[in-house]
Amino acid sequence: MPFQTMFFVVGVLFQVLLCLGGHENKDFPSTTNGQVFPWNKMRLPDRIVPVHYNLHVHPNLTTSNFTGLAKIQVHVRQETNVIILHAKHLDISRATIALTKYGVSHPESILNILEYPPFEQIALENAKPLDNGETYMVNIYYTANLSNGFNGFYKSSYQTPDGEKRILASTHFEPTSARMAFPCFDEPSFKANFSIKIKREKQHIALSNMPIVKSVPTAGGLFEDHFDVSVRMSTYLVAFIVCDFKSVSAVTSTGIKVSIYATPDKWNQTHYALEAAVKLLEFYEHYFNIYYPLPKQDLVAIPDFESGAMENWGLTTYRETSLLYHPATSSASDKLWITMVIGHELAHQWFGNLVTMEWWNDIWLNEGFARYMEFVSVDATYPDLQVGDHFLGTCFAAMGRDAMNSSRPISTSAENPIQIKEMFDTVSYEKGACILHMLRNFLTDEVFQSGLVRYLRKFSYGNTKNEDLWDSMANTCTKEDFTSGEFCYSGSQAAKSAYRFAGEHLDIKEIMNTWTLQKGIPVIIVEHNGTSVRLQQERFLKGILPEDPSWALLQSGYLWHVPLTYITSNSKTIGKHLLKTKSDHIELEGEAQWVKFNVDMNGYYIVHYTRDGWDALINVLDQNHTLLSQKDRANLIHNAFQLVSAGKLSLDRALDLTRYLRHENKSIPVLQGLGYLEVFYRMAVRRNITDVATNLKNYILHFFKHLIDRQTWSDEGTLSDRLLRSNLLELVCDLEYLPCVEKALAYFNQWRMSNGTLNLPTDVLEIVYSVGAQSSDGWDYLLTKYLQSVSEAEKNKIVSALASSRNPEKLVRLLELSLQGDIIKLQNLAHVVVAVSRNPYGQLLAWNFVKINWSKLMKKFQLGSSTVRWLIIGTSSQFSSKEELEEVEMFFDSIKEQSSQLRCTQIALENIQKNIRWLERNLDFLRSWLQNIIMEHGP
Repeated sequence: MPFQTMFFVVGVLFQVLLCLGGHENKDFPSTTNGQVFPWNKMRLPDRIVPVHYNLHVHPNLTTSNFTGLAKIQVHVRQETNVIILHAKHLDISRATIALTKYGVSHPESILNILEYPPFEQIALENAKPLDNGETYMVNIYYTANLSNGFNGFYKSSYQTPDGEKRILASTHFEPTSARMAFPCFDEPSFKANFSIKIKREKQHIALSNMPIVKSVPTAGGLFEDHFDVSVRMSTYLVAFIVCDFKSVSAVTSTGIKVSIYATPDKWNQTHYALEAAVKLLEFYEHYFNIYYPLPKQDLVAIPDFESGAMENWGLTTYRETSLLYHPATSSASDKLWITMVIGHELAHQWFGNLVTMEWWNDIWLNEGFARYMEFVSVDATYPDLQVGDHFLGTCFAAMGRDAMNSSRPISTSAENPIQIKEMFDTVSYEKGACILHMLRNFLTDEVFQSGLVRYLRKFSYGNTKNEDLWDSMANTCTKEDFTSGEFCYSGSQAAKSAYRFAGEHLDIKEIMNTWTLQKGIPVIIVEHNGTSVRLQQERFLKGILPEDPSWALLQSGYLWHVPLTYITSNSKTIGKHLLKTKSDHIELEGEAQWVKFNVDMNGYYIVHYTRDGWDALINVLDQNHTLLSQKDRANLIHNAFQLVSAGKLSLDRALDLTRYLRHENKSIPVLQGLGYLEVFYRMAVRRNITDVATNLKNYILHFFKHLIDRQTWSDEGTLSDRLLRSNLLELVCDLEYLPCVEKALAYFNQWRMSNGTLNLPTDVLEIVYSVGAQSSDGWDYLLTKYLQSVSEAEKNKIVSALASSRNPEKLVRLLELSLQGDIIKLQNLAHVVVAVSRNPYGQLLAWNFVKINWSKLMKKFQLGSSTVRWLIIGTSSQFSSKEELEEVEMFFDSIKEQSSQLRCTQIALENIQKNIRWLERNLDFLRSWLQNIIMEHGP
């Protein structure tokens, strides 16, 4: 013992001196046993890098724990006697190291283990320095409990049709939870190969990233499955599952085996996903001109899953609603959702897996691309779904978030796990997708695609930053690139393709940095007079007006390079202009009565028309709205109401614009206009502004009667037709439109009389359930059917219906059930709480539920997770009074230890402030406009 003690003390002192000599002499933290931890940064040092992991994992599904051995081959890049890596909630019993040279392992030596939980790091100390340039094998023995949450190696369960509860274990590592399953260098740039062995019982199967090479019987009747060696990848993409699922399989045209796994009783819901996965995988291989590098792709529906899906390489995992299609209960929107999610995760097999961002500050390079490629891939493989029509909604969501001062740049510093988790937000996904769409429209499809292929080929199995993408898109060819051929273009080619937008050689990196390195969105102010168009850009902010003291400071320093597009009354030829300055001027080829910028909303900016610009466009819509595309019509409606929030357009002018909708029959503009009217209605109901609520209700029912009465209670028509039907009937039934309520109630009673066996049209299923849920016994019956249903799509509809009740006791019970996690799984808690909150009769109940149960929620969900963000923003976003603002501020102050670490609390407060100001400025306008329309002009 004395010798060993001296051995480790020398090692510790050596490392402390080494660190103090090279790291700015900052203080080093203390470990769990009081020793000095030899590293003081959240990010790992790069003195040692992993090369290969051999993982041996044995989960015990009865005792809910697992044992593991991580054998990590590491390469020393700088002499040191300490290895810093990640581990969280792992009980490490022993660690050894041995030099491996020329395939021969040298004798092992024992490593001293130090832990620093605040950074989720461990230090493994050797008695003597590890030599630069050498390779060592590190062996770490550990045990841990299966996580009770949704991260790391966690426990999931399901019930068989006869009520038996079955347990499975699955992983979810993104972004920082691989360290909960095995000690590792848990940062995206530390890529390595993985060889995985899983021990299991006979009745189970094991799945991992790669196919099984062999299964070996072991003691106690167990089997150990050996999986093939993986490609080089980041730790967050590693995955393994032990379960008793069944699968259905097919093979792509290039020989990739695609399999869909689900619980045995839901196996018959896997077939649509299989068809979609095969089509989409084949599309991506063709589009990227790079073969999918693994021999198989498994898609697994996990019964307990917090997010929508996860792109683990070769073993993508999904929430059941994101993968399983039930023909009798899955609606058109359910089918679209499944297709899009599969498209998203399979896009990640290239964007994210093959080429990975260097650090989480650029997570948009993964998520923005995958979100955008959903639309590109599904549009090509399932044109009947008309997904291009729905891309506007993605950008509307991004703009809503980006028009607030609490927004952030796409590329933002994120160091600790909480900050990293919050990066998975609207800015990374939706804004990322929208600026990529703008870039594609700017460069042309061909050049954009070629740039992507070049990017993927150049950085395969590596890591990238923002600028690497822009360099791949731009004219940065080297001699070596020219010899490689088709994926590089010369300056002369660029002038004809990539840069023809503005007729000059442009710096793509310079342009795109204005969209990724600064937050916010520009508003383009257009002053049109005859042939002259004067342009001005400024930062677009909702709820903050030019007369406010903070206005000038919030505008200072913001400048975008905006690829503008426009059409005029004289020409449908799309004009193009790159706005790089605060103001500019365009001369039209001839006089025009009107000009419309941001054609088909292919750009990421708001447009405001001064002088009589809005009047001219309102007149066009009223006289012949088909002169503009349906995307342009929806874009004008969106911009008008956004400009009201910014104080640039009066509410009555925005409402006047929507009057043309009496002639409209396309779903996108109708739903956009209706959406704003619905928001105003629900706000009036919440605030008990009875006259406005009543007039808005009557206006909607009369003004849209031509569309309402045209809807059939069926699943007929195009996807757009079906989505319009679902949304329109849901709203008017909620507004108690008698023909709608009577029809839905008749359907509900027929369904109930059949004991739930009657197949109703799937597009109106939720509407029928919601009307049925308004009676106490109907609500109770729906809860019973929820327990019996084997369709997660149907369960989602039932939950939404239960949350629409106006009975406070029912709503409180529903909230309590979501927290208990037995009848309603914990994964659905956010859905339940936010659905209740959107109900004007349940908003305060939902908010109080979050406040009262905050400490319990923190034990079940990670701070910074999507669930926590949903709970905070979703339950407070409809508040619109100063008293409510004060209450929310007080609550955030009472949980300051957590709220101070979150960006979403600032979003929530700014939302409420915006709502207060909107009401103060616009309530009287709304009231008088409705009175004038109803009393003077009629509906």
